[in-house]
Amino acid sequence: MHCWVWAETYPDFMDACMANASLPVEIAGRNRMTRYAGIQCVKNDPAWKGGEYTEPPAEGLRGAYTSMMWMTSSPWQMQRRSPTREKTEKGFDMAVEGFIRRQDANDFIYAMDASRYYNPEPRLGTIKCTFYAVNSADDECNPPEMGILDTCIKKVPKGRYILLPTTELTSGHGTHSNPTIWGNYLVELMKASEPKQGLAKK
Repeated sequence: MHCWVWAETYPDFMDACMANASLPVEIAGRNRMTRYAGIQCVKNDPAWKGGEYTEPPAEGLRGAYTSMMWMTSSPWQMQRRSPTREKTEKGFDMAVEGFIRRQDANDFIYAMDASRYYNPEPRLGTIKCTFYAVNSADDECNPPEMGILDTCIKKVPKGRYILLPTTELTSGHGTHSNPTIWGNYLVELMKASEPKQGLAKK
């Protein structure tokens, strides 16, 4: 998301930019609802104490984790890792407890709400650099069937939309952290944005 914002805020600052697992529109619909639901789970836990908690608001964080899990996980990968009821329930309990132990409740609220004014769509035409937008087909945060990026990328003068198909290597929204899947496109982008021969480099 920062790539979209930076590329249009500082159009002369970069020659190339790659945005992974994001859309250049206001966070709304199911995406915002998931974030908002997670926030409300925490705030509605009496143990949150208006942000002045002395111990983690465990029930609120448990609800928040559940809210976020559906959006950021991959059904395929979850089925492969947990093919039985016993493994699934054990895996869920471990993940929730780990989330409660590591996640500060106020930090979570801030992170989920930080994107409330995000909306680079009106200024996409100001982006000057070679811009690649890479999403994966199994990303529930940015589902390709909405067609948003198909339309928005046309507003970026040197933009290209790359949709990675769902495979045993993709992992939903988390695919953005696996360069073995999209690394070749990064190499291609760097070559495409190189200064032409005979022109001085910046």
